Amino acid sequence: MAKSVASKKRTLSIMKALLEKSDEAHRLSTNDLLEMLEREGISTNRKSIYDDIETLKEWGMDILYTKEKPAGYYVGSRKFELPELKLLVDAVQSSKFITVKKSRELIKKLESLASVSEAKQLQRNVYITNRNKTLNESIYYNVDKIHDAILSDVKIRFVYYKWNTDKELIPRNNGNPFVVSPWAQTWDDENYYLLAYDEESGIVKHYRVDKMRSIGLLKEKREGKAEFADFDMASFAKITFGMYGGKREHVTLECENNLIGAILDRFGTDVIIQKTDREHFRIRQEVAVSGQFFGWLVGLGAGVRIVSPQNVVDAMEHRLEEILGRSE
Repeated sequence: MAKSVASKKRTLSIMKALLEKSDEAHRLSTNDLLEMLEREGISTNRKSIYDDIETLKEWGMDILYTKEKPAGYYVGSRKFELPELKLLVDAVQSSKFITVKKSRELIKKLESLASVSEAKQLQRNVYITNRNKTLNESIYYNVDKIHDAILSDVKIRFVYYKWNTDKELIPRNNGNPFVVSPWAQTWDDENYYLLAYDEESGIVKHYRVDKMRSIGLLKEKREGKAEFADFDMASFAKITFGMYGGKREHVTLECENNLIGAILDRFGTDVIIQKTDREHFRIRQEVAVSGQFFGWLVGLGAGVRIVSPQNVVDAMEHRLEEILGRSE
């Protein structure tokens, strides 16, 4: 083997060993590296290893050495720290739109960004078999196609599905394709959604990406530019409950003080709080009035009531009467 090729292979082998096998609790001594290289058929000496490590450090690897037993070299910092990888693993395994198969593949790739010993800590947290996961493996390609359409400023066509009582996905609209102008994708309530402008109805609609099939890009340019000109995804998420649309209304709520946490979690800390007495406060917030909004209020219990507008108060009362009527 030519000397320069052997030198490069030795340097790369040392880098690989440090990335895969070392961390602060698991260090590699010079002897460990010599034995590893010998097993790979690479003859070398201590000085060459020292030089290779200095070269790797010059190229940006954070390689540290400690004299404390067990003395040795280890990678001090990586692109992703262990707590960050744990966070990403949790996100993958809790995401309903990611299939079990793809979840395992993604987590395996995340493990490769840590040392072998740290990867075991990520494996310990993997509990995905019985989660309510989508069965649609094509969702990743759907997301990619939608992004392509957005970047190309064109409409898309797709067949949209729904569940029936036999637990089968069947096409909506008698299988006739939907044609919309895609503008954004968002992850909400563990599902991936497309936000698109529907030219026929003249409004913004949401579509579950895992229920979309046969997505095709059209040559027609997108519509709805005015509706999305100043679109703020964060503000949109505040007023929309469970990604279900509804008529937007500015609603005044009166709440008991103990519900302040739930209100701030839902609407953010920039919501204006008006203290009405020692036990209550009021907020005025724009929301999409829907069944999910009323369900959220019911979940908060008797500690919250709608003050205005009257049409929303009436709608809430009507919804509760319907529920009580069905329970008789």
